[in-house]
Amino acid sequence: MAGAGVNRADDERPDAAPRFDDRRDLLRPLRLFGLFFRVGALNELQYRANLAVQLFQSGIALGTGLIVLGLVFGQTSNLGGWSQSELLAVMGVHILMGGIINSAIQPNMERLMTDVRQGTLDFILTKPEDAQVMISVREFRIWQAVDIVVGGIVLAIAVSQLQAGIGVGAALIFALTLFLGAVMIYCFWLLVTTAAFWVIRMDELHELFEGLYQSGRWPVTIYPGWLRISLTFLVPIGFAVTVPAEALTSRLTVETLALAAAFAAVLFLVTRWFWRFGLRHYSGASA
Repeated sequence: MAGAGVNRADDERPDAAPRFDDRRDLLRPLRLFGLFFRVGALNELQYRANLAVQLFQSGIALGTGLIVLGLVFGQTSNLGGWSQSELLAVMGVHILMGGIINSAIQPNMERLMTDVRQGTLDFILTKPEDAQVMISVREFRIWQAVDIVVGGIVLAIAVSQLQAGIGVGAALIFALTLFLGAVMIYCFWLLVTTAAFWVIRMDELHELFEGLYQSGRWPVTIYPGWLRISLTFLVPIGFAVTVPAEALTSRLTVETLALAAAFAAVLFLVTRWFWRFGLRHYSGASA
């Protein structure tokens, strides 16, 4: 039975201690991801009908977003200072980041919750790899990555409509902010999911996050101050969607970029600590 309340000595769980040090191969997490990606892709390619389903769902979501965008700009020339092409860039980032979440982040967090509930996390903790890395790269839903492609296409269209266009520097900064945003979303998911060590049933987490994530279809700057802060620092949707869009539309300031990098670093360290703290309170299947 999985759950909380029974502490186990650190030496009973060899993976409870952090595995990263200067001597470790820093590329090993990427190699593990590549291995699990190949296995997951081979499994999912057996069900190619899922591709058609995902294409249909992505098409519906994209069409709905474009209709709403058209309705908004049928009444005004800008929304909170954002032009139509700039909001199209926000939509593209939102779709692309959603593809990253649904293909790589959410599946691993859902499996972690299941493992904690069923006590099968022990199989991970006894392996000679860092537990956090293992639980973060085991699952990859390849068909969900369709949204990454769709988001990229929408972004390309948006950039082509921007008067100034973008240069190599802006593209690199965009890639950096997108990476930082993905790291922050991953940390948010893992922080919340780690609570499964104490709160066993968390079945509605996906629906809750999805509802919050939909607010990222629009720049967080259009929301009231309290909501803008909440969607930036409590649930880092602003950093994950609006900031990369600002990088593409020449709105991003050096201060915002520095804040995003600092917040991502702090959030990762806090998440790492909380994960290790949760492991010490995991009772396992033998409890």
